[in-house]
Amino acid sequence: MSSQSPDKRRKMETALDQLKKHTVVVADTGDFNAIEEYKPQDATTNPSLILAAAKMPAYQHLVDQAIKYGVAKGGTEEEQVANTMDKLFVSFGLEILKKVPGRVSTEVDARLSFDKDEMVAKALRLIALYEEAGIGKERVLIKLSSTWEGIQAGRVLEKDHSVHCNLTLLFSFAQAVACAEANVTLISPFVGRILDWYKESTGRAGYEAHEDPGVLSVIKIYNYYKKFGYGTVVMGASFRNTAQVKALAGCDLLTISPGLLAELSGDYAVVTPTLSEEAAKSCDLEKIHLDEKDYRWRHNEDRMAVEKLSDGIRKFAADGVKLETVIREKMLSGKNGK
Repeated sequence: MSSQSPDKRRKMETALDQLKKHTVVVADTGDFNAIEEYKPQDATTNPSLILAAAKMPAYQHLVDQAIKYGVAKGGTEEEQVANTMDKLFVSFGLEILKKVPGRVSTEVDARLSFDKDEMVAKALRLIALYEEAGIGKERVLIKLSSTWEGIQAGRVLEKDHSVHCNLTLLFSFAQAVACAEANVTLISPFVGRILDWYKESTGRAGYEAHEDPGVLSVIKIYNYYKKFGYGTVVMGASFRNTAQVKALAGCDLLTISPGLLAELSGDYAVVTPTLSEEAAKSCDLEKIHLDEKDYRWRHNEDRMAVEKLSDGIRKFAADGVKLETVIREKMLSGKNGK
């Protein structure tokens, strides 16, 4: 049979358009052009994405403005760099908010992942910078690593400061349960990185979407949350292919890279919701409660989650250091150029 005519295809809905009917689509990028093109509801960034964007000529003015701010704040070189980093992350967030109707996620330095109080302080600093620019906290999600300390920082920020949190680098069911019990706004379970681990550890070349360990992890978390009425919402993240994305249609939110958004925009296959609150109510899961001891034991029993959480923190921290190096070099060249 011949393929459908271009005219008929144009009248059909793309997979991305269909997905948006069932799930809030979030752009996983710091590239404003990609955000404008695919029109997501929200956008999320991390140190790796900001580092990549900060190297693009189109965004050098944001880097320069952040450095000017950091230097003007004074203090030691370390303090100037820290203030510049905060300003740069918020500056990207502010530009993104001009292009999305919803919220932007801004990440706390991964090097603070095991210090609850420092994470809280950094989050409040970022929120203050947004508020100085006229953006209320309701349009910002603060991203925190899903360590025990990060989850407890999220609890404090939500309860005491009404700051909405996105708990990221989430790989284990224990992390998800602890986040729900801390009443954080949103979690980001990492689908693709779970798949990566299983492919490497088993030697398998790939998995079909219905058996993909990353997809199954999100389905279990979503069903648990909906069955027991938790307010925390689920945002699947870190996708490797569009099959993973489509297998989670119906999830509260999905954050998707520009490359996969482009593929979904050119895909006219039917997208059917696979997740729903109604179906979740009948799932075979029991409610559990986790204190710190229980959390640490259950998480420790999941070798994949332990390895991927540690690896994720290291990678985000490394990219944060690389971004600081870029800032230091530009600061130095600015001083020498005077």
